[in-house]
Amino acid sequence: MRKEEVIVVGGGVVGAAIAFGAAKAGAPVTLLDQGDIANRASRGNFGLVWLQSKGDGFPRYARWSRDAIDHWQPLAAELLSLTGIDVDLQQAGGFWIGFSETEMRAREKLLERLRHTGAGVPYRMMEHAELKTHLPAIGPKVAGGSWCPLDGHVNPLKLLHALHAGLKALGAQVFSGVDVTAVRHRTNGGFVVAGSRNLSWSGDRLVLAAGLGNKQLAPQVGLHAPVEPNRGQVLITERLRPFLPYPTNKARQTAEGTVQLGYSVEDVGFDDGTTVSAIEWIARRAVDTFPLLANVRLVRAWGALRVMTPDGHPIYQESRSCPGAFVAASHSGVTLAGTHAYVVGPWISGLGPAPDDIEEFAGDRYLDPARSFANAH
Repeated sequence: MRKEEVIVVGGGVVGAAIAFGAAKAGAPVTLLDQGDIANRASRGNFGLVWLQSKGDGFPRYARWSRDAIDHWQPLAAELLSLTGIDVDLQQAGGFWIGFSETEMRAREKLLERLRHTGAGVPYRMMEHAELKTHLPAIGPKVAGGSWCPLDGHVNPLKLLHALHAGLKALGAQVFSGVDVTAVRHRTNGGFVVAGSRNLSWSGDRLVLAAGLGNKQLAPQVGLHAPVEPNRGQVLITERLRPFLPYPTNKARQTAEGTVQLGYSVEDVGFDDGTTVSAIEWIARRAVDTFPLLANVRLVRAWGALRVMTPDGHPIYQESRSCPGAFVAASHSGVTLAGTHAYVVGPWISGLGPAPDDIEEFAGDRYLDPARSFANAH
């Protein structure tokens, strides 16, 4: 049987992971990457492989995230074997940090709700004294935190590089600097993708994983992806001696020794710049969390745009009016990378089964006037 060619629009972590999975399943794959001019969330990602807190109010997403955690060790090993790139996966657990008893109690209620979703999300609440036995550098202003033994972190830029290198090793075509302007379903089947400079591509199947670009492209093939930008600013310190053995939601120490601090949550449209106020706030909070950072030099600050859906949860859907066209959107591209590669990629290529209850992630849910949505941020 002829394997259908898959065109993936969007070369960030989400699109690259899906394309990698489709190519690994045996499909001919073409990945169209806008490149460095894109509003690429991947370059501003905090790098967390994070389970705790995912899926509150959406049990299917909680289970989806739990399954994704189990895919991470195999994915990191496969990328290293195929490309020689170590994505610096550390998955020995992670901590959420709270500064008040009110925050702590709200966190415990959230995690307890997740315990009953069937996802099997393990957690432990820790007061300050117990937390300090795991994070000795923690400051006195910290009230406590929550611990999930399944959490971890990676280098998101190495991950993106490894996925692209893996695609090429599997024989996929990767085109960079492509600004897709339109997609069209042909009457006799298949799709045409038009880019700037009069470039075009055609294939049997189409995956729209273009991040914020999905909002304009999805309706052209009968899909609904009402994504909006949300800016996060991130700081990087000079290299330090190892002091932070686990990632936290406030800071993580990379394999190189730098400390990544973040992140802000800002509705500022498509402005991916930095601001003094946000940098000061992030730095102040980091020092409150780990006082030893007070005299550390900051070497870089940048902003990046998250891809946010109305409820903060992913969209995966095949078009009813244009069969063979799919949309995929998520602001948790790192956490879900293994699932995108091992589950979504084979499904969209027609070489694997549809995931159970995948219809719960359809973008059409936002068209229901009886439902209201509030995203996780």
